[in-house]
Order: sequence, then structure tokens, then C-alpha cells
Amino acid sequence: MGPRRFKRQVIVATLLLVTVICLMHSFEYEDAKVATNTPLLLKYIYRPSGKGGVWHIPSSWLENATTKPENIGEAAKLASGKAQAPQRQIPFSNIPMIVHQTWKNTDPQTWPQSIRQSTEKWLRAVEEDEMAYFLWDDEGINRFIKHFEPGLERQFYSLASNVERTDVFRVLVSKWIGGVYGDMDTEPLRKPKNWINASDIQPWRDPETGAVYRSTNPVRAIVGLEADCPPDSDLYWRMGYTYPVQLTQWAFAWAPGHPILQMFIDRFSDATHEIASEAVDPLILTGPVAFTEAVQSWLMATTGLRWHAMTGLHDGGRIQGEANMAIWARNPRQTRLRDYFIERRARGGSSI
Repeated sequence: MGPRRFKRQVIVATLLLVTVICLMHSFEYEDAKVATNTPLLLKYIYRPSGKGGVWHIPSSWLENATTKPENIGEAAKLASGKAQAPQRQIPFSNIPMIVHQTWKNTDPQTWPQSIRQSTEKWLRAVEEDEMAYFLWDDEGINRFIKHFEPGLERQFYSLASNVERTDVFRVLVSKWIGGVYGDMDTEPLRKPKNWINASDIQPWRDPETGAVYRSTNPVRAIVGLEADCPPDSDLYWRMGYTYPVQLTQWAFAWAPGHPILQMFIDRFSDATHEIASEAVDPLILTGPVAFTEAVQSWLMATTGLRWHAMTGLHDGGRIQGEANMAIWARNPRQTRLRDYFIERRARGGSSI
């Protein structure tokens, strides 16, 4: 081997060694940054749980558990059963103290910094109030569909986008497991345990019809308004909404088995049989419009509720729905976030 060739090989080897060392230091720095800024991610997400995602069930929930779940579906079913105890439900409700989120993987190092920060805030609420937590990845969602809704599998995977599949999954996991669902770009401004208080479930009166709505039963659903506009104006469609009073579904909370969830699923199933999903706006097929129409239809059919009575324009943004449904509203003309419930970081002004 000539001296020039040997020299070139030494230079290449040295450069490779320096590159490897720099990468190792970079990973060490990234790990240290995660540990410092998002310690709960390190505690709950980096620790592998099993197949299908990452989960945490408080040890106090597992005192009499006889088997250890091997995948996220088994773990969620276990948590849902344990959450039937009243102390493991949101006060004044039958909603389990369980948080569900979805993401394509469970490696926070690949996540945007904003997603790390928002997930850290969810985990803080989980830890402080001994909630269960489930982060579903694509494999976990696939397992869930096959086990809980095999008859819907073909329609679910015929949807054109992951956005639409996530829209449907959040409803399905709420139906079968129950709890709080929040998109990964949301963060709780108030812990779910404090989402309902005694004043929220007082009787209320529809100012237009005079009908009084009251219930002594626990709340079974919490949803929010993303559009709350005067029905006799064109403000809602100028803001890009379909209805003056329109619900959001990027965050909500449910007791398992709520009939509204099944109504959404039935309407979705019927729609996919009638139309080609590729040609339909996701907002209408699976998104906020579809969700709003399902809730509206069920409330009107069961209670005769006037839908526009759900507005929060006249009571400071808080109303109590009929049929044990708490509906929290915001005025889209206001820019100040209320100091509780949920902020969607990507939208910068929505709260639920």
C-alpha cells in the first residue's frame, strides 16, 4: 500500500470516527434535554409497555389484577373495568379517569418540540390525579379495530387519510373504553378531574322556548363548541364553519357506551356505503360536521332540545346540556383563552 493511499484511508477513518463521536454526543445531549424539560415523557413514554403503544395504569388500580396485559388493547380493557369505581371517575360524572392519545410512533425524540411539551402537560395531570394513560400507535389502533370492531375494519381502512381514521378511532375508543381523548397538539389548561363542578350541573332554561332542563344523574359526556355564532348572521360561514353552533372533536370525554357514539358510528357506516369516501370532505364524513350532526340528531330525538339553545354567547361560555351532557362553549370573537379546559396549540385560540 502506497503512502498516499494509506494517508487517505487514515483521513477517512478519522472523519468517520469524529462523525460517530459527534452523533453520540448529540444523542446524549438530546436525552439530557428531554430529561430536563420533559421528565414525565422520560418516565412514562420512553419506558416500553408492550405491543401497540405505551400505557400507564396507576399501581393503586392493579391491586387485584391477576394477569399483566401484553398489548395496549388488553391494558385499556383492564383500565376501563377498574375505572368503574366512582373514585376513578371525573367528579359529578361516569367518565373514567383515563386519557387517550394517538401518534404514529412512541419515540418522543422524533416528535416536534411542541408535541413533547403538550404531552408533558397531559402526563402531569395523569400523575397528579392517578389517571390511566394510553398512547396508541398504528399497530395498537389496528389491534383495537380487529378486536372491538371487526365488522368496521374494511370501512375503517378504506378511508383516504390518517386524519379520517383518527376521527373514527377516537369515537370507537370512547365507546368501548371511555375517558378523555385529546389530540397531541392540545394541552389541558385545567386537569380533567376539575372539569366539572357543582355549579355546572344546575338546571338551566332555554330563554326562547322557556323549557327548563334539569337532571340529577351524573354527566356522561363532555364536548366543546368550536363555533358559537349568532344563527341569524353570516359570521359562521365567513369563519369557515358549516353551522352557527358547531362542535369540536379534537378533544372530548365520554362514559363508555354512550349512545351518541354509536349513532356517529352508524351514520359513518351508512355514509361509506352510499358514497366514495375519496370524494368527500373529511370534515363532513368523519370530522366536526359529522360529529355535530350526530350529537344534534340524538339530542333532538331524545329531548326535543332546540340546538341553538346550546350557544354560550349569553352565559359567559358555559352551558349544561340535556341528557347528562356538559357542553362548554367559547365565543370565537374572543381572543383570550379561558384559564381552564383545553388549548389547541396549532389553532392558538380555541379552548374547550
